Amino acid sequence: MLTVKNVSKEYQSADNPVKAVSGVSLSVPGGVFASIVGKSGSGKSTLLALLGALDKPTAGSIEVDGEDITKMSDAKLIGYRRNKIGFVFQAYNLVPNLTALENVMLPMELAGMSKPDRKARATELLEQVGLSEEKHARKPTRLSGGEQQRVAIARALANRPKLILADEPTGNLDSQTGRRIVDLLHQLAASEKTTIVAVTHDDEIARQTKLTFRLQDGKLVTK
Repeated sequence: MLTVKNVSKEYQSADNPVKAVSGVSLSVPGGVFASIVGKSGSGKSTLLALLGALDKPTAGSIEVDGEDITKMSDAKLIGYRRNKIGFVFQAYNLVPNLTALENVMLPMELAGMSKPDRKARATELLEQVGLSEEKHARKPTRLSGGEQQRVAIARALANRPKLILADEPTGNLDSQTGRRIVDLLHQLAASEKTTIVAVTHDDEIARQTKLTFRLQDGKLVTK
């Protein structure tokens, strides 16, 4: 489902070019929860940005569901990010003046879905991620960190993406809540047949995923 072949990303600095990602190749089947683990500065955030088409590689190809996103035009990439990719961020990135339900409805509104349909799907998704009904009308400031992350995951699933990219999804959570979120991602990968790739510095999280890729100085390593 996700196939990365010899991907590199080079940035120009004042002195010498810097390779943030160097010759990375990996593959993740559909419906699998995988992790990319590495220390700060290892290149994992750069790789996640490339997978999400937020940046383009200097070399190599990235195929998602059989399409090479590195060859897409900017106009096509807008639709790709909206319809094929779901993002989950460490800081949740919820819209503060919208309720939990409205936050989940937002991507569907941008995709042109009718209001009754997006409300029904948002309600279903919030129930699926375990947010109780009385909290659907609450704004993010009235939800705990774990609850906000559940809303963020539901929002990421809104348009039935083929791939969900999670950037340190448990980074702001206590260990018990973090384990619950990881369990939830496992369940969703299986039930929604969605490929999930999480970037983390936490080896404990990485050990719980079906596939683990370790980055060091922009390269995949085996240890």
